[in-house]
Amino acid sequence: MDPVELFHQVAATVPAYRAFLAEHRINPAKIRTFQDFVRLPMTTKDGYIRRHPLADLCRDGVIGDMIAVSSGSTGVPSFWPRSASDERVIAARFEEVFRDSFAARERRTLAVVCFALGTWVGGLFTVNCCRHLAERGYPITVVAPGTDRREIARVLPELAPHFDQVVLLGYPPFLKNIIDTEDLPWPSWNLKLVTAGEVFSEEWRTLVADRAGMEDPVRGIASLYGTADAGVLGNETALSVEIRRFLSSRPRTARELFGESRLPTLVQYDPGVRFFEEHQGTLLFSGDNGIPLIRYHIADEGGVLPYDRMLDFVRRHGFEPSAAGPERPFGYVFGRSHFTVSYYGANVYPENIAVGLEQPAVSGSVTGKFVMEVVEDARRDRQLTITVELMPGEKPSDETAQAVGESIQAQLLRLNSEFAAYVPPAQQIPFIRLREAGDPEYFPPGAKHRYTR
Repeated sequence: MDPVELFHQVAATVPAYRAFLAEHRINPAKIRTFQDFVRLPMTTKDGYIRRHPLADLCRDGVIGDMIAVSSGSTGVPSFWPRSASDERVIAARFEEVFRDSFAARERRTLAVVCFALGTWVGGLFTVNCCRHLAERGYPITVVAPGTDRREIARVLPELAPHFDQVVLLGYPPFLKNIIDTEDLPWPSWNLKLVTAGEVFSEEWRTLVADRAGMEDPVRGIASLYGTADAGVLGNETALSVEIRRFLSSRPRTARELFGESRLPTLVQYDPGVRFFEEHQGTLLFSGDNGIPLIRYHIADEGGVLPYDRMLDFVRRHGFEPSAAGPERPFGYVFGRSHFTVSYYGANVYPENIAVGLEQPAVSGSVTGKFVMEVVEDARRDRQLTITVELMPGEKPSDETAQAVGESIQAQLLRLNSEFAAYVPPAQQIPFIRLREAGDPEYFPPGAKHRYTR
């Protein structure tokens, strides 16, 4: 993608962006070079999207043929027009996963969409992208039970035996919970997963692959990086997963590469349709969508790495990937910074806690869902408190709480150098509260889970 060319197209056809440029006293004719482009002011949801009528944000002031809704972090809905041309571009990311990791060109595939349906951004968009693959000749059949667990459990036994493989598409904790709690013959269905929306650990990938009977976690589970604002921006490949698994056991090497020892989602993206930039440790992108966006700041912490630099880095550290991958740049995403808690000056990330719950000593007792918060007691002493959901049928016990606390502490000390350096040893063991599955206060069924309070 030529970002300067895209800029001129958007400046000429999108009323809101013309007004935005006028407000900043920018003459589009003077934006001629890449250096000019990267000096343009950033657009944001509050500073651009919410300040203009929906139609004015679209090309020629015309709203696209479909609307999706996202609630955002504030709960105020945002509306995102889409068109069939947007879906075709994004279907290429699904195609890469289904073709290269799942061999779906040669296998009859049942795609089971477990994202929320209705107006919400994920479900119907995923359905449409999977149907685009069927239109391209892939032997894919789509069924969309959404987040209705009973419907998922009802349709799978009826349909799965007719196919060579089953692909579940949904949020990581929801898919894991389905696999953990539904007594279904997962290994016999050659199960695969496509996830989105959350960073997960390589321990999570290994654990879920094992429970689902997958032979190859690298090619059995693929994560998509997407936003409500612009759909899917990048996808895991076998190459990016192999690199991530190498780095997962080497936090110092990961810190050297990413600037932090915690592990981000690592994807590859197509620079022909999305242009990424880094800004102070966060991501900007430009792309042609239902709402065309120029230097849009999505507030995700992360960065970009050229293909050659990434391969050179891992080879210098003794790793030669076996998976062939597309020679395209890598993007890495930690997620939003407001999902952390600060404890004795150390940022504690949900990813750190998740790895502790995925260790063999405790993973059989817990679902992987948790809520972390820093609680003050009557003496105003602060305590890192983790509320953990137990597996169905499990009851709280002191022994389980102690094992969970020790496992989380061990992973915090291994993965989070700030935690090890800043938090006094006596305060490093988190206080663990165990709740039964589906606890209405912390883990209400059907709600999108939040890991911090």
